[in-house]
Order: sequence, then C-alpha cells, then structure tokens
Amino acid sequence: MDKVKVAVLGASGYTAVELMKILIRHPGAEIVAATSRQDEHIADLHPSLLGRLDLRCEPFDPDKLVGKGVRVAFGCLPHGTSMESIPPLLDRGIRVVDLSADYRLRDPRAYQEWYKETHHDVANLARAVYGLPEVYGDKINSATLVANPGCYPQTAILGLAPLVANGLVELTGIIVDSKSGVSGAGRTPKLTTLFPECNENFAAYSVGTHRHTPEIEQVLSDVAGRPVSVLFTPHLVPMDRGIFSTIYATPTRPVTETGLTELYRSYYAGKPFVRIRTGLPATKDTTGTNFLDVAVKVVRGKVVVLAAEDNLIRGASGVAVQNFNRMFGFDERAGLA
Repeated sequence: MDKVKVAVLGASGYTAVELMKILIRHPGAEIVAATSRQDEHIADLHPSLLGRLDLRCEPFDPDKLVGKGVRVAFGCLPHGTSMESIPPLLDRGIRVVDLSADYRLRDPRAYQEWYKETHHDVANLARAVYGLPEVYGDKINSATLVANPGCYPQTAILGLAPLVANGLVELTGIIVDSKSGVSGAGRTPKLTTLFPECNENFAAYSVGTHRHTPEIEQVLSDVAGRPVSVLFTPHLVPMDRGIFSTIYATPTRPVTETGLTELYRSYYAGKPFVRIRTGLPATKDTTGTNFLDVAVKVVRGKVVVLAAEDNLIRGASGVAVQNFNRMFGFDERAGLA
C-alpha cells in the first residue's frame, strides 16, 4: 500500500516539529512538503530532525502541493491565517487537519466574539468536523476538513463527558481549573513567556475570557444533549510542557467513586488513548505520549475529576495523527503507540 503523502503548513512551531516526529515513524505517511515563511532546511529550524527528514521549507503554494501528490495537509498556522490557506486546498481535493482554532466553533458570531475577528470562510466552517475521536469518531472518518481540538478543552471535555452524557452532574456551575506548561503559548517570543518572567512564577491569565471556553461548552452540550456552561480558568506553570485540569461538579444524585470509575472505564472502553486511573494523574505520566489520564473522586458531596495530558502531543499533534489515522483507514494507534 502506497504511503499517504503529507504536507505540514507552518512548519516552524512546536506543534509542527512534534507532528513531524510522529509522522516520520508512521508506517503509512510520507512528509513531502513543509511550508514556512522561513526559507531554511527543516533541520536548521528543528535540529532534532537532522538526519531524519531531508526537506527544505517552501512558501505556501496549493498547486505545488498538488503536484507533489499531497493528499492531506496538517495546518499548524495561527488562527486567522488558516481560514485563508485552507479553502484553496479543499478546492483542489486535499483533505485538511487544521490545528488552529479557525474551524472549531460552529457559530461564526461566537468566533468573532471570542477571537475578535470576522470569520472569512463560513462555507467550510459548516463542513468542518470537530476532531475529538472519542466523541466524533465516525464523523471524522469521512471528513475532508477536521478541526483539531484545543489542548485545554480535551482535558475538560473528556474529563466530564461520562458525567454529562449520563446526567450525573448539574450542567451549570461546573468549574474547570487548568494549568499549562509554557510551550502552550507557542514558539513566538512573548514578554509573559520569557524565562525571567515565567520562571519561579505561577499565575492565572485570561480569567473569564479564555477562547477555549466556548469550545468546551459547545462539545459538552453535544454530549449532554442540553446546554452546558463552565467556569474555565487557565494558569501558566513554569514547566516546558503538560496540562493538568482539576474539575469540580455537583452531582444530581448520590454517587460513589467506585461506581464512577467503572462508568468511566465503560464509557472509554475501546478508546486506546484515554487511561482511567485509580490513583492521581500527573503530567509526567503523560509526557511525550498521546495518553490522556483521568481519575474521578467524590469529595464532600462534589465530584472532582483530575485530568492530565502532554499539551504538544495529546493536546495537538498526537490527536491530529489520531484523526489522520481515522481519515485514511489506519489503526487509530498508528505512529502513536
């Protein structure tokens, strides 16, 4: 079977390099193009790829990608840029897994409210499938455009899905308290992520205004079949990578830890990358992997869910490859096990 020829758009960032590392070892994928505004060999941008991938970055040109036989493009571009680059790819029959936020929110008005700009590709927004395999698996298989989920939302959505699907918690007043490593802010230098600013420091940010809030609510509302609202607060932790979320919800009826743990195991049976823990998860347990670890506790009448993941793998590039595997008929674990 011929390998699927792949292009990586926006190849200079953290998610792009992690994606390329996974695709290099994928038995069914071949990276044939990497686009960037920087005219450099990929190993000069990412020395970890020296001797592993012999490509020079090139400007984005959809016709050249078609000429190279590209069947799928992974978009590692900033929000706002993706919606300009993706339509010409779809028009040429290239399927897309978009790692930006441009196609996650179904309502363009919500996108404008939270991202402060107008959505310019509403037609393709309507055809995008949210790329969380544990929730939208079968829809992803035939999708031409997959909106890869955000890093924070995956811990919140997968941490809460069994509860809201079964009506076990109140759908308002849910608190999602999350912490992320600095790589979640991307590779572009910013004042808040400079070493002297974030080292030996711990702080919340975007309180009440973080753009992942409507994404979490949209998917959980799908799972519940009714509107769900969350109070989401992110924090920056002085570590390279990892996300840890502690989630608090009010049960609608008496529950036990044993019963809830069994519910989670049943709900995620056959989902290879969600691990149900009886002990407490930790970010180091998931570093460098596509696993999302979840534990559920009952404390003083509240349900407490703890979820951890690697923000660059499970939070971005790893789940993108999960989606790729579904789109092209590979084992969901290909390249990730």
